[in-house]
Amino acid sequence: MRSLKFGFIILASTGLLFLGACDNKASEYSSNPSAGTTETTGKTETASKTETATNSEKNTDHSRSSKGGQVVEVGKYHLELVPEKEDGATHLDLYVQTGDKHEAVSNAKVTADIQSPDGKQKTIPLTYDADGKHYAAKLDKGAAGQYQVRVTANIGSEKVNGRFNFNQ
Repeated sequence: MRSLKFGFIILASTGLLFLGACDNKASEYSSNPSAGTTETTGKTETASKTETATNSEKNTDHSRSSKGGQVVEVGKYHLELVPEKEDGATHLDLYVQTGDKHEAVSNAKVTADIQSPDGKQKTIPLTYDADGKHYAAKLDKGAAGQYQVRVTANIGSEKVNGRFNFNQ
């Protein structure tokens, strides 16, 4: 009887260890859905005005690239989406930059796959604005709420993806 209890304790402990290992993998996946895939989507962050001001005071390379939007770093590329409301629509500015000095990339073919809060999806091309050194598009007013944006930039033979969101 004693060995049966001991066997049950070992089996239960092993099961708990297995569940703990699965739980860690599940939380890693939920915090990084691209874990285990080869998609080149980078980390998204939003640059705050305080951070931008602090970086401006330090005169770092990052301060020259930060426009106050959401930032995604993908390999050697820096993507920054700045949505601005204007005349009942949303103007999307996307800065595609490369290198340590964040030099503008002007030869990319850029599209944005946008999902509105009501579930409708649309793909829009972004055109390069040489004066502003960024890609731009205008999104007509739609449903109120959070929009999910997946940007794809084809730069030569490279394909760079970034995920963003904004409220309209």
